[in-house]
Amino acid sequence: MYKFVIVALLTLLPWSTQAALPDFQPIVESAAPAVVKILVESQAQAQAMPDSDELEELPEYLRRFFEFRGQVPQQQRQNTGSGFIISEDGYIVTNHHVVEGATSVTVRLLDRREFEAEIVGTDVRSDLALLKIESEGLAVLKIAEDDVAVGEWVLAIGSPFGLDFSVTAGIVSAKGRSLPTEAGENYVPFIQTDVAINPGNSGGPLFDLQGEVVGVNSQIFTRSGGSIGLSFAIPAVVVSNVVRQLKTSGEVTRGWLGVSIQDVDRDLAESFGLDRPSGALIAQVGADSPAQEAGLKSGDIILEFDGQAINSSSDLPHVVGLITPGSEVSAVVRRDGRNQTLQVVVGGLDAGERPSVAGRMPSADGNDAIFGMVLEAADDEMMAELGLSGGVLVLEVAPESPAAAAGIVGGDVVTRLGSSAIQSMEDFTDSVERLKPGQSVAIRLIRRGAPLFLAIRVPEDK
Repeated sequence: MYKFVIVALLTLLPWSTQAALPDFQPIVESAAPAVVKILVESQAQAQAMPDSDELEELPEYLRRFFEFRGQVPQQQRQNTGSGFIISEDGYIVTNHHVVEGATSVTVRLLDRREFEAEIVGTDVRSDLALLKIESEGLAVLKIAEDDVAVGEWVLAIGSPFGLDFSVTAGIVSAKGRSLPTEAGENYVPFIQTDVAINPGNSGGPLFDLQGEVVGVNSQIFTRSGGSIGLSFAIPAVVVSNVVRQLKTSGEVTRGWLGVSIQDVDRDLAESFGLDRPSGALIAQVGADSPAQEAGLKSGDIILEFDGQAINSSSDLPHVVGLITPGSEVSAVVRRDGRNQTLQVVVGGLDAGERPSVAGRMPSADGNDAIFGMVLEAADDEMMAELGLSGGVLVLEVAPESPAAAAGIVGGDVVTRLGSSAIQSMEDFTDSVERLKPGQSVAIRLIRRGAPLFLAIRVPEDK
């Protein structure tokens, strides 16, 4: 009975619905020879022997063992990933995290040939790497020039869990997803798909129905270690930009503006006379930055940059990062209740350079970072805007610092530390001196105009 019902339902489906399902076989047949499996060897972390004091506490037979063995030798660790060939003479694209720390990289083709690969260059900010093998007349893939659309069919070829050249398919679920790195950088507007991507797919191509590469598979969201239908790919526009620079110079330079930004919520939109929340609100303009040179100010809302709409603060780094340093572009900003257009000459952020609002690590007052925060006294204009009599502005927060662990971010204004009111840098440093190492202390901030309490742990080596 149940089988009959299922068959009956299938026969009721319109022919047009059945015919609309794509046939991926021609794409797989033509594209698979240009997809590669990447085998990576790297050094595992060496284990040091116990120091002399620890050895004295061990039983005799164990002490003799360690004295004989010395340091545990480093061992090779193996990892696998995917990639694809973009030129007949052997240039290959993959992920940075696939080849990070590699001592050797081997590329395996569909026909089982293997080649030792040279790492031409990598870019941690986009998670891309460019490899080179010595061969000629290789099958190649084309990186798409047109953008992919939400709802469009896409497919991936890669080596999930070491299962060579597996094919999976799905649709584009969303575009422009922001997935900041551990350093808080956000230069990639990821493509989200429901294609089944698993460990080993990293670095492999994401295709459209024309067989062109629209993205490089990079990350998944998972609670189990396997696919749950949330995968993310680096879009073709970023791939083309990064690959071109890696091929030319071995490193990547990005556009840089020099501002600290935040989202615009409903209340802020209303206060600025916007009909809906949109744009990137400038919380701080760095000294001697391209933004300052262009006349951008704290409190401006960037609504459009280089002809592209900025719907949220995360959109701005995506746009600015792809602009060639030295280019002059227009920016539409909301200021004093009306829109203005300014001309901005975009600066450059080199591969090894950390982005900074102020373009420097020390604070304006010459103070070193405290608890991982670069600080300066809030200026009169900012205090007037926030209705404060004083405070200390957080310019930036170092990754993996006590401040970062507490949830403090650039643009926060510190007004209290423990029981002490903070109106100046001197107040802050005096208060810090009275804290005990390891102590957890409440810190009061003003964030986006609203007060917020967080707990920060004083480091043991304060």
